[in-house]
Amino acid sequence: MSDHTSSLRKGIGLWGVVSMGLGTAVGVSIFSAVSPATALAGPGMLLSVLIAALPMYLIAVSYAYLGSADPVSGASFVWPSRYLSPTLGFFIAWMRIIANMGAMVVLALVLVRYVSLLVPLPVKPTMFAVLVLALLANIFGVHVAARAQTLMIGALIVLFGLFAIWGGFGAAEPARLEPFLPHGIHGAIAAAPLLMGLFFGIEAATEAGSEVAESRRNIPLGIALAIGSATVLYTAVAFVALGVLGPEALAGSKAPILETAQAFMGPLAVPVIVLAAIVAIGTSLNSIFTMFSRSLFAMAEAGVLPRVLSQVHPRWHVPHMALLAVFAIGCMGLFMPMELTFLFLAVNIPNLAKYASICFCALRVARDRPDLHASASFRPARRQMMMLGGTGTLCAMGLIFVGLETDWRPYVLLLIWGVLGAVWYFARRNGREA
Repeated sequence: MSDHTSSLRKGIGLWGVVSMGLGTAVGVSIFSAVSPATALAGPGMLLSVLIAALPMYLIAVSYAYLGSADPVSGASFVWPSRYLSPTLGFFIAWMRIIANMGAMVVLALVLVRYVSLLVPLPVKPTMFAVLVLALLANIFGVHVAARAQTLMIGALIVLFGLFAIWGGFGAAEPARLEPFLPHGIHGAIAAAPLLMGLFFGIEAATEAGSEVAESRRNIPLGIALAIGSATVLYTAVAFVALGVLGPEALAGSKAPILETAQAFMGPLAVPVIVLAAIVAIGTSLNSIFTMFSRSLFAMAEAGVLPRVLSQVHPRWHVPHMALLAVFAIGCMGLFMPMELTFLFLAVNIPNLAKYASICFCALRVARDRPDLHASASFRPARRQMMMLGGTGTLCAMGLIFVGLETDWRPYVLLLIWGVLGAVWYFARRNGREA
């Protein structure tokens, strides 16, 4: 461990791990994905949520295993570099620069759209202001970011709890869920890829692994609590939406959660759901600043990005230059196309490549590193972990190609970015060797 890494403060506890994972996952998708999923599966969309969760449960097992065996900051770069190949580790992290840029733009854009339901706002200036607030939440210490995240998650659970209890007991009609599988099991399976984004980011705290207190215990336990909580929350919200609106109305809704709330909350619906959207998206954006900055920090420590990004602030104990770089990249993203389909694919493709690499790392560690396996506080049997890691790798790799028919442009953008990364990486490596 370098001097820089050791100077990062362990300011994230168990609930910080849970809130970072849950806060990253519960973002834009819950407010939009249930409608197209219902169009394909009908009430069977509830089953689709569970099907969509299965690959992420496999991936979460790999993260929990590696996080308890080798907690590091910038894990998505460090683990592939350490256990697969330094070159592969670089390219996984390099491609995620575009993914994180796209994610910040999506979150800021949707946040502004929701707030504009209450107060009309200029889009791009407000998006810039949102990025400034996310920077400020992170720059004064990871404990500040973690505390803000925990408070926002608490508010989010209260708001969605109000939605689920009020709607579930006061307005939902279970008879609307019949027939449960109008399009058969095939419809439920077809809808599952649309819902996978509900769980992306559940592993967020592993990116700040060296800043997690009692990391070998808290990382696997926190990931388990986060993904379990997310599954319960999504199922409850989807059940209420189906039971209140019915599958046909829900399938055609452009604002499904808001329209559902309006059916039983009346005038309270808009402020409550807008506030829920603001909090959900705010937690996701906060987590991205934490995760992305640690990835850049780890790459700079490894020498594949400029060393200035590995500086740690002497007072606040955060990688402040990496955080400023994240802010600058988010600002550059304001010039990307403001089309959600394009942006979602630009985010999801590199994330799936990251997940595939982490699952394969888990397989390699279980197979080749008995010392690390023995040190993990969460450790399935070695053969079982190898099987889980291999299955997660195949699932993630297969899902990368699902979006090719939807929009080819993000694939071209990522290919060009990958070529630029290759030029940078090999030029820098040759310069060091010379």
